[in-house]
Amino acid sequence: MTHPMPKTRLARLIPHSRFWEIDALRGTAVITMVAYHLMWDLRYFGVFPDVDLWSGFWMVVQRFTAVTFIALVGVSLTLVYRRSRAAQGTQSGLYWQYFRRGLKIFGLGMLITLVVRAAGIGYVDFGILHLIGFSIMIAYPFLRFTWLNLGIALVFFAAGGLVAQWRFDGFWFTPQIGSWIGIPTWIGGWLIPFGVAPTRYLAVDYFPILPWFGVVLVGIWFGNWFYAGSRWMFTLPDWGDRLPVKWLDTLGRNSLVLYLIHQPLLLAGLASLGMIKW
Repeated sequence: MTHPMPKTRLARLIPHSRFWEIDALRGTAVITMVAYHLMWDLRYFGVFPDVDLWSGFWMVVQRFTAVTFIALVGVSLTLVYRRSRAAQGTQSGLYWQYFRRGLKIFGLGMLITLVVRAAGIGYVDFGILHLIGFSIMIAYPFLRFTWLNLGIALVFFAAGGLVAQWRFDGFWFTPQIGSWIGIPTWIGGWLIPFGVAPTRYLAVDYFPILPWFGVVLVGIWFGNWFYAGSRWMFTLPDWGDRLPVKWLDTLGRNSLVLYLIHQPLLLAGLASLGMIKW
């Protein structure tokens, strides 16, 4: 890629159409995702029944994976937004491109919902694919802003911490108010995407809008700040063609496909080794 500017400034420009550091970070998250889900499978099927996945090392792995995937959604949205505007010379029609993409990913999330329920493993009423699809559909108005998104993200985090204390079982108790509010359970079910869940909720993948859309907004802030003007804020080395970065880039570019197929492959592999029974 050539640019009509002095050679001394080329180092700050992004040398490829893709951003190797974004793909590599997403690829790293793919590896930690597979490792965490492998351990989850081994615990679920009784191979390692005492492993603790909800604190310590494995909780850090799970949180790193989720935050990385979700934040990079926001970063990628800003890059696509600027490139699309530059290529078309207008932002007309861009929203519907985002909406269709988000709807497709949300539909994949609904497919996982049906599969998990049919398997009797637990619930995925609003998992990470639901959140990503929803976020892509509604993020468009935020893409023009930078620091404002960081402030709005803080609001989502605070609201998420508040609603996480609310539960419903035919009635919905709000400790902050200190009163009982009657609410039918079927209505309460529509609050699950916003972080209000049943008292006993066996969710195996749960990323409600509050607070997790705030992580997307942080990604949008970072994308608009660090990659402003389609160039790095600071000079980065071009490691995109080096190993193992190149391998991580490949994983990152195919993260959605790998997300969809890695669990069946893990289960098939464990079953073939005789470690679990279907």
